Amino acid sequence: MRLIFLGPPGAGKGTQSELISKKFNIPQIATGDILRQAVKNQTELGVLAKKYMDEGKLVPDDVIINLIKGRLLGDDCQMGFILDGFPRTVAQAEALTITLKEMGLSLDAVVNFSLKDELLIKRLCGRRVCKSCGYNFHVYYQPPKEESKCDKCGGEIYQRDDDKEEVINRRLKVYKEQTYPLIDYYRQIGSLKDVNVNHLLKDDETDTDVEVVLAKVIDVLEG
Repeated sequence: MRLIFLGPPGAGKGTQSELISKKFNIPQIATGDILRQAVKNQTELGVLAKKYMDEGKLVPDDVIINLIKGRLLGDDCQMGFILDGFPRTVAQAEALTITLKEMGLSLDAVVNFSLKDELLIKRLCGRRVCKSCGYNFHVYYQPPKEESKCDKCGGEIYQRDDDKEEVINRRLKVYKEQTYPLIDYYRQIGSLKDVNVNHLLKDDETDTDVEVVLAKVIDVLEG
């Protein structure tokens, strides 16, 4: 099963990607992980990518595509894969389509997760992390027993800068500008499958059970 998972930050895309990866025994592939590994191993593409990164520039699409192509040739991808966080633009999607065709492959589905902005913001703004042990809390869904104190080690709990509302709003704006056109692209070529998380919420809920969403994802994939 060859899949792409799309969705705004906070929609649960990463969590579901991990669960589907385990269920179908296919790797979850994130562009950032491929980049870091290539740079660490000092591969030809890794050295080239690092040059752009050191200069504060975006790694060009052709470099990213070639890194992904190399990753998809791995033995663990023979039964399929999940691309998580790529493509981000229509240009990348078009390049990926060409690359997969050259490899004799095609996508089985592009799963698009959607959730209301106010719930995305509440999910992300509520996250807290322990400075000492890194354990995660949530002020709404999993609060610590004592305010600002970690249940695990007693360390100080804080809100990361990228979980602050103004930063989240910027991330959502960038997502909409760059990724919304992808939804239309994949819908037009018949690959898109929607998972509307809003429809899985009960009237008094603001968060969802991951197993409920997982069941919906599996239903969509197997339907």
